[in-house]
Amino acid sequence: ELLIMIDALKRASARRICAVLPYYGYARQDRKLKARDPITAKLLADLITAAGANRVLAMDLHAGQIQGFFDIPVDHLLGVPILAEYFQSLGIEDPIVVSPDVGGVARARDLASRLETTIAIVDKRRPHPNVAEVLHLVGDVKGRTAILVDDIIDTAGTIVKAAEALLERGAKDVYACCTHPVLSGPARERLDASPLKEVVVTNTIPVPPEKRFSRLKVLTVAPIFGESIIRIHEDLSVSKLFE
Repeated sequence: ELLIMIDALKRASARRICAVLPYYGYARQDRKLKARDPITAKLLADLITAAGANRVLAMDLHAGQIQGFFDIPVDHLLGVPILAEYFQSLGIEDPIVVSPDVGGVARARDLASRLETTIAIVDKRRPHPNVAEVLHLVGDVKGRTAILVDDIIDTAGTIVKAAEALLERGAKDVYACCTHPVLSGPARERLDASPLKEVVVTNTIPVPPEKRFSRLKVLTVAPIFGESIIRIHEDLSVSKLFE
C-alpha cells in the first residue's frame, strides 16, 4: 500500500514525497546469516526509492546501517528520549539500565546517560530463531531497579528470560521498554505472566485491545514525528531531533 500511495502521488505531480515509516518492516533481515537468505531490508529500500519517494523518515531502525541502503536522504529518529522522559517522571531510586544483548549496548548507554546511571549487559545465545537463552550478566543489579531496553519486543522470550535472570541476581524490580511493540505469537501471555513491574512501549506499531494487559504502558511518538514533518516541510534542520 505504501508503494502504491507513493506511485499515485508521483503520478499526481507531487513536488516531493517523504515516506514516514515509524516502524521499518523487515529491518531484522539486514544481512545474510546463512546461504540463500534474502536481504529484505535492502529490497524494501530499493522499492521505496523506485516508487518515487524523495526522503524517508523512520524511528529506531534495527540496524543503523539500513540508512545506507537508501540513495535518498533518511532521517533516523530515536525512541530513547521518549522512554527516558517517562522513566524520569517515575522518580525511580537507583535505577540501572540493562541491555538484553550485546548489540543493544549503545541504546542502553544512551538511556543510562539520560537517566544519569550505569548499565549492565545480558549475554545470551539463540539456539533457535525467537528462542533466547540467558547465559551471563555483566554488571551488578543487586538491590537496584533494572530497566531493560530494546528496540523491538517480538515474542517477548528475550525480555522475559532477562527479567527472570535479573531478579535471580538480586534486582529489586524490573521494568522493560522498547520502541516497537511487535508482540507476536505468545508475547502478550508471556509478558502478562512475567515478573516485570511494567512494560513500556511506544505506538510506532498500534497495539490492539487483544494484545494489551494491565501492566502495559503505551507512549505516543506523535509529537516528535509531527515536529519532524514540519521541519522537513519548511526546510528546517531536523538534526536537533536526533539528540
